Amino acid sequence: MMPTAPAKPDMLLDHRGAAKTSCESALAYEQGRLSIAFHEAAHAVVAMAYGMHVTTSEVMAWAPEPGRFSVTGRTGIDCHATPAWHFATQCAAGEVAQVQYLMAYGLWTPERALACSAEHDREQAIDIVTECGGQLARHHVPLGGKSWGQVRGIARRRVGFLWREIRTTAHAMNDRTVLTGDEIAALTGLTNPRSGGAA
Repeated sequence: MMPTAPAKPDMLLDHRGAAKTSCESALAYEQGRLSIAFHEAAHAVVAMAYGMHVTTSEVMAWAPEPGRFSVTGRTGIDCHATPAWHFATQCAAGEVAQVQYLMAYGLWTPERALACSAEHDREQAIDIVTECGGQLARHHVPLGGKSWGQVRGIARRRVGFLWREIRTTAHAMNDRTVLTGDEIAALTGLTNPRSGGAA
């Protein structure tokens, strides 16, 4: 039986402590859960491929009322000494892989693709790049910087290159709910660097 409230309420918050935005996806429960598993798997796999240490990656589902479900996820990453643009790319990878899942599984519609938008990932990427002295803009290319569209383009190439690993991780996460970084490494053949290591 699915819980009626989120087991981990902190998963509903972004990196600033604000509530993440949500959107109806018009997917059946299993499809919606797997789409979030692809989102989180992409964060984990792309981060690991860039040399970041992944602690866990997970999905969480609950039924706030009969006939409705909500699902979200979280991936824990140690990004110490990671280049800011690598961090931004793994932020964008979740949304990109979620849309790719819809296309690969014959579920894509414009409305479902729009529901994959992850503003909290974009805002975290902007904050981290800014903290590191770079410029990442939402809707234009700033002088000497990049737009979110450009970062998503880089993420799209990484997701395509790592699709097998992302797919393997997503299905395992969907089955087990939570995967450790070391379990993801064992499933994919990637290396999960030790915490605090440079990318």
